[in-house]
Amino acid sequence: MTAIKILPEIISNKIAAGEVVERPASVVKELVENALDAESSRIVIGVEKGGRSLIEISDNGAGMRPDDALLCIERYATSKLQTEADLFSIKTLGFRGEALPSIAAVSRFTLTTRHKSRETGTRIEIQGGRIQSVTEVGAAPGTLIAVRNLFYNVPARRKFLKTTATEMAHIADTVAGISLASPGVHFQLFHDGKLIKNWVSASAQDRIADVLGNALGDGLISVQLEDERLRFSGWISSPGLVRSTPDAIFIYVNGRRVHDRMVRHALLEGFRGRLLKGRYPAAVLFVRVPCDQVDVNVHPTKHEVRFAAQEMVHQSVSQAIADVLKARDRVGWKSPAVSTRPGPAVMEAAPACQPPQSAPKLFEVDSSAAFVSDGPSSALWPKKRFEDLRIIGQLHDAYILCEAGRELILIDQHAAHERILFEKLQARDIGPSQKLLIPEAVDLSYRQAASIEKLIPELRLRGIEIEAFGGTTFVVSAVPQFLCLEEIQPLIVELAETISALGVSADLDALQDRFLASMACHGAIRSGQRLNDEEARMLLRQLDGCRIPAHCPHGRPTWISWDLKSIERSFKRIV
Repeated sequence: MTAIKILPEIISNKIAAGEVVERPASVVKELVENALDAESSRIVIGVEKGGRSLIEISDNGAGMRPDDALLCIERYATSKLQTEADLFSIKTLGFRGEALPSIAAVSRFTLTTRHKSRETGTRIEIQGGRIQSVTEVGAAPGTLIAVRNLFYNVPARRKFLKTTATEMAHIADTVAGISLASPGVHFQLFHDGKLIKNWVSASAQDRIADVLGNALGDGLISVQLEDERLRFSGWISSPGLVRSTPDAIFIYVNGRRVHDRMVRHALLEGFRGRLLKGRYPAAVLFVRVPCDQVDVNVHPTKHEVRFAAQEMVHQSVSQAIADVLKARDRVGWKSPAVSTRPGPAVMEAAPACQPPQSAPKLFEVDSSAAFVSDGPSSALWPKKRFEDLRIIGQLHDAYILCEAGRELILIDQHAAHERILFEKLQARDIGPSQKLLIPEAVDLSYRQAASIEKLIPELRLRGIEIEAFGGTTFVVSAVPQFLCLEEIQPLIVELAETISALGVSADLDALQDRFLASMACHGAIRSGQRLNDEEARMLLRQLDGCRIPAHCPHGRPTWISWDLKSIERSFKRIV
């Protein structure tokens, strides 16, 4: 007897299924892509228990004849490749002929389809890869696929599925990503019988606003480039509408969404000099190259591609983005992140807020507070305070210039105020919230909404009154006074993305500093904002009351210094 044996087909199918079907979202991706290849104009996705119990995809596409329906569940059976040459010029989303048999091998699978030329349809029921029945049925033109009890016969794989909320978030993200590339198709997503998303047929920009939120849609910048080698188009957010994670970057190559590190790097190169470390723009980018110039047959999930001319694609994408941003700079465009609101000593309420009864408590730090630091400033003024510095001016409306003995001190006003607000938020010492005259609605993705819902109690403790309004929409009715003139949607989105990326647990202590730092950053005075002497003095006084005044909560220094000897040496006054 030989030691090497050929595996039974049922086992090999389960092994192969592991390459294609990672989780419920993988099933949704493969079936929706098949529906798009069938030229569907309406696709309905129904999910129960995060896809664990049921995934149902129906479309109004071309449908299949009985013989084709039976063939499509055979491994490597496909209508999208005819010759070997076709493999190097893929024009469809699917092409391997692996998805349906892989899914059917690890579920209770039902396929109901009717070709538009026929009066009746075909229903095929499969259990664990084995056909149970084939019947003729009445059906509408198109295809309906039901996948029940995913991984019921692969318990080792099933136990690795995450919570219902997590799996549903992956599904919602998957459908959102696919819908961006097909704005003319109507997508509906249901979970446990409730309509989660309804993306009607729309223009490309309207679809982006639908998927990513109107606040982002209004601030998108169009990018286009076309030559004989490639076509590149898409939309990017302004440098002032950035995020803490790359989740809002969507890259498509010849209509297929991919996770391409090279194109993402080109995007960030185009933004060079406009983004802080750890910040990402939102972007929806479409790269089109001749089909024989890109290899999509790199991985079974088809998430990865290889370009024949990698360097050319990178250079073209980064240059196109850099050029459009420079053009906007030349016509005087400014980032929304640059605020012109009053300084901390004024802090008038925004028109949407009720007028404050008195100056915010946030700016009433006791001037006798001891200066305590574990940073470099402790060596500068022994037993002294920031308030003891002599203010001599403001540089570029961003840095407060001070003199201390034989030292020139530059204080970053945004970083300093960010530290002050951060420690106030930690201590929950932010004064009363300001009611908004018109509550602000905030539209989120499914994943973002799940994160914010768990954060509501903590946000209320920090002065943000927020509640669910239905679906993935939330309403903010009050904010701390220091956020009164700030757009609230970008802050809520950033908080949701930060927590989503880190993972929300029942105990938020480990995550608290991250979202408090985001709130402080949004509320702090900006670079480019003129401060009068009293406002600058108040900022220094409050910095004295901080536990760690030397750094902002993100780790950047709040001040730097030059000694007089170094300055005189630069002017050749001394050797």
